[in-house]
Amino acid sequence: GRTLDEATGPTWAGRFRLPSRKTVSSAALERTPMASLPRPAPAIRPHLSVDELRDGVDRGTIDTVLVVFPDLAGSWKGKRMSGKFFVDDTLGHGIEACNYLIATDVEMNILPDYRFANWQAGYGDMRCVPDLHTMRLIPWLEKTALVICDLEDDNGPIEVSPRQILKRQLERAAKLGYTVKMGAELEFFLFKESFEEAATKGYANLTPDSNTIQDYHILQTTKDEHIIRAIRNGMEAAGVPIECSKGEAGFAQHEINLRYTSALEMADRLAIYKNGAKEIAALSGRAITFMAKYTMADVGSSCHIHTSLWHQDHDTPAAPGDGPHHLSGHFASYLAGMIATAREMSWMFAPTVNSYKRYQPGSWAPTAVAWGRDNRTCGLRLVGHGGGTRVESRIPGADANPYLAFAAVIAGGLHGIEQGLTLEDPFVGNAYESKEVPRIPWNIVEAIELLEQSGVAKSAFGDDVHYHLVTTARHEWMQFNKAVTDWELRRNFERW
Repeated sequence: GRTLDEATGPTWAGRFRLPSRKTVSSAALERTPMASLPRPAPAIRPHLSVDELRDGVDRGTIDTVLVVFPDLAGSWKGKRMSGKFFVDDTLGHGIEACNYLIATDVEMNILPDYRFANWQAGYGDMRCVPDLHTMRLIPWLEKTALVICDLEDDNGPIEVSPRQILKRQLERAAKLGYTVKMGAELEFFLFKESFEEAATKGYANLTPDSNTIQDYHILQTTKDEHIIRAIRNGMEAAGVPIECSKGEAGFAQHEINLRYTSALEMADRLAIYKNGAKEIAALSGRAITFMAKYTMADVGSSCHIHTSLWHQDHDTPAAPGDGPHHLSGHFASYLAGMIATAREMSWMFAPTVNSYKRYQPGSWAPTAVAWGRDNRTCGLRLVGHGGGTRVESRIPGADANPYLAFAAVIAGGLHGIEQGLTLEDPFVGNAYESKEVPRIPWNIVEAIELLEQSGVAKSAFGDDVHYHLVTTARHEWMQFNKAVTDWELRRNFERW
């Protein structure tokens, strides 16, 4: 057994420094000697073993453990545990939390109509059981580790919990002899204001961190590098390997791409990344948003999901083959299933009223349920060659819960395999303009109706989970209908 210092090198307390506008501003980059700029941290072991965690607690390099699980929005809920109490007491059985936490909306409103948790049943406790394979350091928080939990009650795993919904689809894939690997490209906008300043301004008239479109732009992204670099390096140190970051097609819009891995691990990494990026921004006096469409004057933010099948017995890619389009029969059916179910699963890719404002023609967000070979106008894009062949779903927005979005992708693909669906020829041309292809639902009402009527979703997820998801979607629409928007006031106050 190694000590924590042997596993990680010098502690992050001495190596990781968050940037601030006062100390590492864009202007400061121009006058700071290169030798004094922060250097990349050495590579560390991505996950902590139990022995390493105990050693860190004993040595005082870890004093807090975040014990967390994803809610219906994909946000972390949980507790901050004393490091010593966690290793002495919590490791064996986990913690308790109220079961209403997976039966609320994003504002934590207690909502009616759920079967799983309600006032009649008394809103009891559920057990949060640590998945010890997920333990890792969180370097931007002092002396802090994190572990992700699965949720259970006296009847076993809680099927309506997002992580369990994804795990059930992976079990289905395993029965067919496959594992599923995922990659993700998640976009966000960076602002000069802090989250508190943004709230004070009503999230209106915010100042993007750049005043120009910065897609693939090196000079412009250098001006934001003091924040983006902290996110990249922080994620690497937290066991979330990064491929790259780049400027995107909006003003102060960025994309950070995570390296592909198994589907459950990738969903965990995405949840860590989304929460951690906001924490790093907040600690640096900045705000970022993963809204699908924060303004109609700019592009939206996506969560492109790359998926591939692998043979479970010898861990080799299952996509290449001698069939049409150089695909194996099962992978062609997997893609056909994703196409066939994209509309009825759309709420799982676009869970908010705002999500659907992203789907604008010519905006880089897709509107067509079609597949093409390296065609960005299609909702599904076949990319790569040979063993690297994979499908990129461009449908999910950055506001998607990664566990639910992944579950929907896999459920649709497995439906295609199980039913032996035939893959049609790829779409060629501008899918935005085609009148021959089906369209992604244009609002949440249509998406809810399609999900509710989906026999595939009910079969794949089970009746209780299907009901839970539809209930959540309905509440999102009902909550919106209780609000009067600024647009309505401007349009109607005086004129009607």
